[in-house]
Amino acid sequence: MKKKSLKKWQTPVIQSTGAELEENPDATISLDVEENFAFLNKLLGESDDFILRRFQVMGSVPALITYYCNMTETAQKDILKPLMTVGSRREQTNLEGDDLRDVLMNDFLYPSDGKAEARWSIVVEAVMAGCTVVHVQGISEAFIFETRSIAKRSIDQPQTEQVIRGPREGFIEMLTTNISLMRYRLQTPNFKVKIMKIGTITRTMVAVCYIEGIVNPALVEEVNNRLRMIEIDGIMDSGYLEQFIQDNHISPFPQIQNTERPDKAVANMLEGRVILVVDGSPNALILPTVFTQFYQTIEDYTERFLLVSFIRLARLLALVFSLIFPALYVAIISFNPELIPTEFAVAVAGGRAGVPFPSVVEVLVMEISMEVLREATIRLPQQVGGALSIVGVLVVGQAAVSAGFVSPITVVVIALTTIGSFATPAYNAALALRLLRFPLIILAGTFGLYGVMVGLILIVNHTLSLRSFGVPYLSPIVPGNFQGMKDTVARAPLWWLKHRPVMLHPLKDKTVNEKEYLRRAQSKSNVLDPVSPGIPKKGDSNGKSASNNSDSGVTSDD
Repeated sequence: MKKKSLKKWQTPVIQSTGAELEENPDATISLDVEENFAFLNKLLGESDDFILRRFQVMGSVPALITYYCNMTETAQKDILKPLMTVGSRREQTNLEGDDLRDVLMNDFLYPSDGKAEARWSIVVEAVMAGCTVVHVQGISEAFIFETRSIAKRSIDQPQTEQVIRGPREGFIEMLTTNISLMRYRLQTPNFKVKIMKIGTITRTMVAVCYIEGIVNPALVEEVNNRLRMIEIDGIMDSGYLEQFIQDNHISPFPQIQNTERPDKAVANMLEGRVILVVDGSPNALILPTVFTQFYQTIEDYTERFLLVSFIRLARLLALVFSLIFPALYVAIISFNPELIPTEFAVAVAGGRAGVPFPSVVEVLVMEISMEVLREATIRLPQQVGGALSIVGVLVVGQAAVSAGFVSPITVVVIALTTIGSFATPAYNAALALRLLRFPLIILAGTFGLYGVMVGLILIVNHTLSLRSFGVPYLSPIVPGNFQGMKDTVARAPLWWLKHRPVMLHPLKDKTVNEKEYLRRAQSKSNVLDPVSPGIPKKGDSNGKSASNNSDSGVTSDD
């Protein structure tokens, strides 16, 4: 058989390395396997884990396979074995070029997600991502197969969002696993995932997840526009994206919520929000976000509404308590001691006797010490961190009181404030409140209760000015919305929460058919009533049996 002469692709073939590859993103591979071998060997061959191997397809056609051995485990079994099997298909049909490409793709290769690509930029990017690439002599395109197999940790309970009642699984670092955890809960074709790559060097995959038909398309478009504006070498975590796409970059309050829980991400998508999942990060971003979301947990919806309403109210009081309690203590002690009852004032004065510092300095020193102790506890190994926190609180606090540096009442105030900050479910929101405590304490030590009120007014005015993708930060309280207020301080029954948040402008408003539920609830029957057991008549809502005679099925021991 006479072989046809090889013709080069019309686009010039790159003979250099990375710099020219970036300058010529549309350059294509060569028809000659040896030229492709030389290019890849010069570009990637210095890495010891890079595999570049020659072989023959069906025993006669030169070919080349390339992949990273530490990122794939199936290249030998699923790709090399079928291609190297000697067959007679080529001799019978005299296949070359594109015809040979179609036969190899459709008849020989096992992976179902294979594709053909001619551009060097796409081919090299695929190899770096863990794919296996095959070049065959005389074919103008390379075969790319998704064979990435990277070690990952098992799915475990989220460490920062633990619940008593609810799912125990959380996100991990693998993007594909995180998407599968959400798709497992959203088995609907309306669940859409759009993946883009951000980072000029890392090329990190970012998945934009939403439910079509519920989310407002303008929100999805705005999220995509903000992501396209990001120009950075690498994205290591979802926190990088959060800092780029949030509205106010100097505010201490977080405008985007993060979560490790797939069920929480799905619940927010059902409300009409967008979820961002970053490859390599176990934290998904929820946007847009309002302030009320930071003291709510997924457990608020898995328990009865009376119980969780009480717990949520206690959580909100602890949040406010952790912000203003030290400032109130300093203001009352320094400027308005007449507000303290006489017996308590005597006890406070006795405890402060001999303390050389004013109350504002005393509280600031204790707050700074507590922040340092908290940071040290987080950074130390888990086996040592718990012991250090106990030693720091008990030993150091008691020693400071005994030495006369601080008063016992100050230690109690700081301890209660710290406990209140721990009751805030969201770490970034609690961190913002911890930061705002210090200017409030300084204002209280300078101007008393007037300073505290001025500080609180400034904080409220700031939160009123914040927006998250156009949504007011204090929604649904300001601007007021009665339907949204059913799920703020307290939580109404689930069948009362029949509307999605109006500030999200969802395409589909209703979530629960309240009238139909109440109509069906009236037909509930007490079929096991001990007074009149039996199966009730159709439409009998009292649960009474059809008759009270001996046919009711009740037997007597007499």
